[in-house]
Amino acid sequence: MTASPYGYGLHHVQLAIPAGSEDECRAFYVGVLEMVEVAKPPVLAARGGLWVRADTLEIHLGVEADFRPAAKAHPGILTTGLDRLATRLTAAGAPVTSDDAFPGHRRFYTHD
Repeated sequence: MTASPYGYGLHHVQLAIPAGSEDECRAFYVGVLEMVEVAKPPVLAARGGLWVRADTLEIHLGVEADFRPAAKAHPGILTTGLDRLATRLTAAGAPVTSDDAFPGHRRFYTHD
């Protein structure tokens, strides 16, 4: 890993969601992924969406007008429980697609 003079780290990942989908997103991120919902500052809460956190991962789900799902962009999330997470996602009806095309990494894809 290369160090920089700025001490970079990742605070959060912002993902777009359609208006009115907060409950569905909450069911997935809190219910299935077992993340914790974080209170948004009031000025930002008025915009809709929700924030979730687990360990050092924070995801901000922001409402986007004329939402279209991303075809390629995605967060790559690390976990020490890959198989356990895949089983949980499958049990919840979320598609899990294994992919061994990244040498040295075990990974899968799913959709929220």
